[in-house]
Amino acid sequence: MAMREDCKHFQSRTYPSGEVARLCVLDLAPEAPWRCPEDCASYEHRLADVTWTHGSLAAPPVESEPEESAGDVSELLASAVEIVDAVVPEQLAEVEADEDRAERRSQGSAMKRALRRIGRRPKSAGGEGDPR
Repeated sequence: MAMREDCKHFQSRTYPSGEVARLCVLDLAPEAPWRCPEDCASYEHRLADVTWTHGSLAAPPVESEPEESAGDVSELLASAVEIVDAVVPEQLAEVEADEDRAERRSQGSAMKRALRRIGRRPKSAGGEGDPR
């Protein structure tokens, strides 16, 4: 069955390069953007655009399906998921390190500001520190 563009869970995005991504937001269409599962239990008819008229800015037609069989497409998507999963821990560690550095910088800046304020206190006539 072709992608059900009238499904509540269907979504499409067009990027500045002109590339269009069509997907099921529930990730239930492993062969997106070409097909939805035949008996998708989560299919719900979209009600928000029942009376809308789609003009020329509507999503372009779906590109032709690749020559690979359904099994090949599933394998390709599974390998893509493995690649992404392999990179995630490294990227997460990098983001956490950046956040830690930013936090240390902000704490250091607060300490420097506090020390500058202490140094700016007016001195009394006797040359001693602030009588406060």
